[in-house]
Amino acid sequence: MSKVTVVGAGNVGATCANVLAFNEVADEVVMLDVKEGVAEGKAMDMMQTAQSLGFDTTVVGCTNDYEKTANSDVVVITSGIPRKPGMTREELVGVNAGIVKSVAQNILKYSPNAILVVISNPMDTMTYLAFKSLGLPKNRIIGMGGMLDSSRFKYFLSQALKCNANEVEGFVIGGHGDTTMIPMARFAKYKGMPVADFLSKEELDKVVADTMVGGATLTKLLGTSAWYAPGAAGAFVVESIIHNQGKMVPCSVYLDGEYGEKDLCIGVPVILGKNGIEKIVELELDEEEKAKFAASAAAVHKTNADLRTVGAL
Repeated sequence: MSKVTVVGAGNVGATCANVLAFNEVADEVVMLDVKEGVAEGKAMDMMQTAQSLGFDTTVVGCTNDYEKTANSDVVVITSGIPRKPGMTREELVGVNAGIVKSVAQNILKYSPNAILVVISNPMDTMTYLAFKSLGLPKNRIIGMGGMLDSSRFKYFLSQALKCNANEVEGFVIGGHGDTTMIPMARFAKYKGMPVADFLSKEELDKVVADTMVGGATLTKLLGTSAWYAPGAAGAFVVESIIHNQGKMVPCSVYLDGEYGEKDLCIGVPVILGKNGIEKIVELELDEEEKAKFAASAAAVHKTNADLRTVGAL
């Protein structure tokens, strides 16, 4: 029996749980939320689609009852306040740090062997907080951001190429922020061929720029953070782990010398499997990419320092 818990039954958490159920990623999906009745109601609503959609996963909702999350294989943490228009992910540190730390500690009381997937923003810093405060091995703490950013990169590439997004390969490394992410245009492919063979430098530069503000663009349109793509990206990471797929996925992970960086969590390609992070893939970056990655890492370090300012570490 496989079991996944999603903490936070808001838009992102509920979408993640719904995708997990529809794709039958686990036998049981538990949603937990602090607001009375929300997780229970959404779980019931999802279960009432089981016959029409044809899935067998059981979805359970609960209010602050961590005992019901016991023996989870993977736990997705979406808890915290979402971004509002004009708000940066970094501004969320003070509020969300306390929430994420408390959630993670409560989860581990009942699922000491769980792999944690962090979605809460600022995602790199919340992933770092979980790693530094919980004492778990680095392979069991994973930030989802790189998967989401890569999905957005591939979307904008497909729009520029006027093709199906499934025909495009592309990924993003660096911090999960509007100014810190690094869409890797040099590695992007369309049907196995370099995207640069089909798009001009100006067109490719626009794709990169649109990707970097992809989240902010949606926040401005929606009045809050996006949820379909973040929820689906979280479910994709979970499925890669639960089904031991060995997929290479960009995720925020703790670096200890890789890419020349130490003591931070930041987005790099990793191999995901039953143990969480099976391997960190070190790319051969050119000088420009190295400089961008170093600048991104410096920005994440700066945000991490706020954890000490607010007393979270």
